Amino acid sequence: MTRRWLTSALCALALLAPGSLGTASAAEGGRTPLRVATRNLYLGADLAPVLAATTPQGLVAAVTAVWANVRATDFTERAEALADEIAESDPHLVGLQEAVLWRSQTPAGPGSATHVEYDFLQILLDALTARGKHYAAVATVTVGSDFEAPRATPDGLQDIRLTDRDVLLARTDLPARAFSVSHARAARFRDHVSVCRPALGCPPGPALRIERGWVSADVTLRGRPARVVTTQLEPADPAVQEAQAAELLAGPLATQLPTVLLGDLDSAAGGVGATPTTGTRSHERLLAAGFTDAWTADRRRPRGPGFTCCQAPDLRNTASALSRRVDYVLFRGRISALTADLMGASPADRTPSGLGPSDHAGVTSALRLG
Repeated sequence: MTRRWLTSALCALALLAPGSLGTASAAEGGRTPLRVATRNLYLGADLAPVLAATTPQGLVAAVTAVWANVRATDFTERAEALADEIAESDPHLVGLQEAVLWRSQTPAGPGSATHVEYDFLQILLDALTARGKHYAAVATVTVGSDFEAPRATPDGLQDIRLTDRDVLLARTDLPARAFSVSHARAARFRDHVSVCRPALGCPPGPALRIERGWVSADVTLRGRPARVVTTQLEPADPAVQEAQAAELLAGPLATQLPTVLLGDLDSAAGGVGATPTTGTRSHERLLAAGFTDAWTADRRRPRGPGFTCCQAPDLRNTASALSRRVDYVLFRGRISALTADLMGASPADRTPSGLGPSDHAGVTSALRLG
């Protein structure tokens, strides 16, 4: 008996026990809860050395090291653990951040790399299908940058191309009368970070634009509507991040529908910032705009810290390094939280070779609409 199976069995027994949360929610009208999750997949490496490179040689060395870490944190293996998490919590919708596409071109040269090395989104969807779970991307936005640079190989230079994406997944196996999705939208934020380094061709070329974005969809669960939005806000520049949060409030979150926001906001709960030296108020301002944090609204247990960030870049740290809560399920309007739980935060969630599923823990929540 695996620990994951044992955990599932105990949870099932708890839901059947008198006075349990499952019994209570059934007594409150028998309504099916909207189950959601947010998951930063981790692109596989820390890109800071690439963006900090000051010479062409330094850029090649940085890209070479990044690609080695991407290979070492093999997403094909990690996707099995991530798919187990999603299959166990069985959400209607999943917000994905860093659902990246890695491509290569050999030898390095003109044109864009097109050979697919890792398509995180497709790999995860295939792993879910293998578990009998049926999801599709209902909205996708390309974020970060579509960045390409050379790495060193024994046979010469090879171009490595990174395309970053935020994605909203939705179940496709339910009848439309039970669950449906409409009005899917995606956009990039106006505010963004620009990086200008000679090693990146700036000047004389343009600065590298590090853009972020959001995706949203309107959903109906057994006749009850809601809007669900997912995003990853900018971690490097507090002013840009807070402007992006304001754009969310004025854009996809500006609706009369009950609203759910899923994502890696890179703004730590309690006002502690997403970087060691900088605080941001994005999370605080979303709460001030009427949103409730599902983690603190779940009253089943004493309130824990719920840390979601961040494990070591190689994902092999034996002791958890999670020390900040930056991944959230927030909601506003005629919604209440029944549950909120972490995904991928336990040592039992590691892959057989010892990799953590991601450098972030995910959050899954059951929400009652209406």
